[in-house]
Amino acid sequence: MSDWGSHVLGNVTSRVEIRGPKPPWIWMVVFGLAFILTALVGRGAEGQQPSTDSDARSSAAVVDNNTPADFVAPQVFQSAGPTAASIQSAVDEFRAALGDPVNGNATTELDKGRREINWDGAVPTDVTTPPVNPFNTFLNTRGAQFTTPGIGLSQAPPSGGPQGGLAKLFNNQTYATSFRAFSNFRLFTPVGSNITDTFFFVPGSNGNRRAVVPSFGAVFTDVDQPNGSGPGTKHGNRGASTLIEFFGADGQLLFSSFVPAAPGDGGFSFFGIKFNDPRIASVRIVAGNVAPGPNDDDTNDVVMMDDFIYGEPHHLQ
Repeated sequence: MSDWGSHVLGNVTSRVEIRGPKPPWIWMVVFGLAFILTALVGRGAEGQQPSTDSDARSSAAVVDNNTPADFVAPQVFQSAGPTAASIQSAVDEFRAALGDPVNGNATTELDKGRREINWDGAVPTDVTTPPVNPFNTFLNTRGAQFTTPGIGLSQAPPSGGPQGGLAKLFNNQTYATSFRAFSNFRLFTPVGSNITDTFFFVPGSNGNRRAVVPSFGAVFTDVDQPNGSGPGTKHGNRGASTLIEFFGADGQLLFSSFVPAAPGDGGFSFFGIKFNDPRIASVRIVAGNVAPGPNDDDTNDVVMMDDFIYGEPHHLQ
């Protein structure tokens, strides 16, 4: 008999205090107990193993499918408040992180610096441009193309000018006071949708050579939701209205975040990220929870966009 069997047998015989020769049924009891113990131990191990493997597979799947092993989180810059001054320091820090110079309309790929679009370049700056799709005004000069699932995209002041601004464009006079420009005078908006997609190209290529940028940030006006957490009508981040998503050249989502809110008419918000290397090929902005048109109220959070700031576009390798 094995040592383990002898140990069990010894325990059994000592407990029942068997004296003299051991009858055959004793061996049957011993081997029966040994078999039961072995089966219980085996079933316990089998019951634990699938759960452990499954958990490991689930964790691996999350990492493999959503986060590359070499992923390095970007720097995040964000701020919100009732006035332009509330976000100015965050915007300035973002610009400093991207570096100088501002490359303006240089129609070539440059080694360093950044590009900016404030929607105010055309003279006069209070003109409301008709919605177009795609919006290619800055495609060749600054390497950025804008599209929307809606009718088109437009530049307009909140009100005034020969075309009446946003108030006339959307036939809603409340827009004259609901929105304010971070850099005077015009804002940027989709028409017939609340979605704006940005694609990057090498400046000077007229959209024929795709590019990636290391960073992108945008200014928003009148992001009211989320309106904080607490009792009453406040619901925390569950009511966030404005989302920004960053995608790589293969269409994979690199990073996404809700934009911070500044409840109250005409508040300002800024959100931007910077990677260590160029990897952002496109950006999707969902501005507000509804397409512009209705009144901006507790149900409809209508949001407009202002300055776009991004790193120099570099051609895809």
